[in-house]
Amino acid sequence: MKNKISVVVPVYFNGGSLPLLFEALEKVEAELLLRKLSLELIFVDDGSHDNSLSLLLEFKTKRPETKIVKLTRNFGAIKCSKAGLNFVSGDAFVILAADLQDPPSLIIDMVDKWIAGSKFVICERISRDDPLFKKIFANIFYRLVRLLVMKNYPKGGFDLALMDALFLPYLLNSAKSVVPSYLAYWVGYEPSVLKYHRQRREYGKSRWTFAKSFSLVFDIILGFSVTPIRAISGFGAFISLLSFLYGGSVTLSALLNKIPVEGFASLVALITFLLGLIIIMLGVIGEYLWRISEELNKRPETIIEKIW
Repeated sequence: MKNKISVVVPVYFNGGSLPLLFEALEKVEAELLLRKLSLELIFVDDGSHDNSLSLLLEFKTKRPETKIVKLTRNFGAIKCSKAGLNFVSGDAFVILAADLQDPPSLIIDMVDKWIAGSKFVICERISRDDPLFKKIFANIFYRLVRLLVMKNYPKGGFDLALMDALFLPYLLNSAKSVVPSYLAYWVGYEPSVLKYHRQRREYGKSRWTFAKSFSLVFDIILGFSVTPIRAISGFGAFISLLSFLYGGSVTLSALLNKIPVEGFASLVALITFLLGLIIIMLGVIGEYLWRISEELNKRPETIIEKIW
């Protein structure tokens, strides 16, 4: 019998939004009780240095069944979320951001879809109240994902999703560089889609920097697609063909005594172009090799300092 929904909340410098998040989650719990479902709350503090942890502990005194996990330092939102998944015991689970940009009330709508039989429910963003640069970056990013990774991936992307417990083993056993939400979509269950507007961040400053976003792009593309390495091979073959044809023309010109002395600039340009191309190719190959090395070195993704 389905009777419990787990919500994992990664927390990092969210002291400003946590009180309102607690209120929103209490409303969610009341709605779940009407559906004869209980709520399991798992908060994971990702090395915050504000008052986030103290607020979480205060909330636990009011709601003792709440689970709080403190990591030794900041490991990043994705690894923090995966750490929280180890404590999930519900029949379905949700990873919810603590900044309130994704409304917690959507959990109820997703649960209703799940009760109706859906194993996988996603909330697709149809618009977002973010800075212009972030909107442009997100638009380019999701175009790349649809082009290189998953052709049917939602155009607006999604972070908030409800997954049946059957997804849990796949996420827990995934590679370190694999992003849980993308792996869940890759598994193949047809998702039920809810569309919503991503709200403006009202509390605190986003710690999701451009560098972290850029790193995420590499993790997703290189973690789910062989296209970059095949593109390198194809482009290398194309350049080799052009070089062969050029070499043949040079040989023929030499035999006919038609090679002029000039050509130093062309030679330098060709050499620098090919060297730059080789360096880029080695860089992409290196990114793949680094992810293999990360998986083989057996270093833990996160380290837990304390559990309440």
